[in-house]
Amino acid sequence: MREWKGSVAFITGGGQGIGLGIARALAKRGVRLALADIDEAALTSSRSELAQVTDVETFRLDVRDRQAFAAVADDAEAKLGPVNLLFNNAGIAPYSSLSKMRYEMWDLALGVNLMGVVNGLQTFAPRMIERRAGGYIVNTASGAGLVGGPNVLYTTSKFAVVGLSESLKLSAAKYGIDVSVLCPGPVATSILSNTERVGEGVSVVQRDGANKETEAFLGSGASIDAVGEMVIAGMEAKATWIHTDGSVKAYVRMRMEALLESMPDPVVDEVS
Repeated sequence: MREWKGSVAFITGGGQGIGLGIARALAKRGVRLALADIDEAALTSSRSELAQVTDVETFRLDVRDRQAFAAVADDAEAKLGPVNLLFNNAGIAPYSSLSKMRYEMWDLALGVNLMGVVNGLQTFAPRMIERRAGGYIVNTASGAGLVGGPNVLYTTSKFAVVGLSESLKLSAAKYGIDVSVLCPGPVATSILSNTERVGEGVSVVQRDGANKETEAFLGSGASIDAVGEMVIAGMEAKATWIHTDGSVKAYVRMRMEALLESMPDPVVDEVS
């Protein structure tokens, strides 16, 4: 069993949704929390709740802003101590039909979902390496990062996070840094409305009732508190992938079988 008490966690998207679920699970175990989020109201609410359980500091942060990320990291470590648990969790759920897709939609989708992870990694991993005390990094992707779907923006960003995390696990091991990638299925969060707010005038949400269907689908999934406990269990097991359900299992199996079948058999040299 891992000794959690006294660790310091930095969680992006930590004011709400899955990030808040992770924060609650860590708080119960005595972890000090640095919560970063673009939503100041969510940060105020989460700090009020979690400060009754553990030490908490909150920071407004747009994960696309590298300079702000570094400044917030310095502030967080000055107040709480060295960060040894990093959760690159902030994300949005953008959507666009192919016919309406534009460069600014790609910039938004990849800027938050992929580069937000890269910025968190590049901010904190060198610090962990320099301290030689190990650490743990959990990146939030999606089940959509394991199986290709028709939502090109979202699928691309999440596939990239899965690949980044699998590679990072191999390269970070020699520094005593463990890595997991969270691939949730439906989780009861407000990610769709949050996506619309972050859009900055770039329309990347579905219309004409499609959002209501997606919201109902997400609402039928796991609670954020259940997901928080799943993340802790996955970290205890040092799991490469952490799943919240088996909703994409059959599709992953079909994808892997099709991928393997597409590969030619090894060429065997014939000896005459």
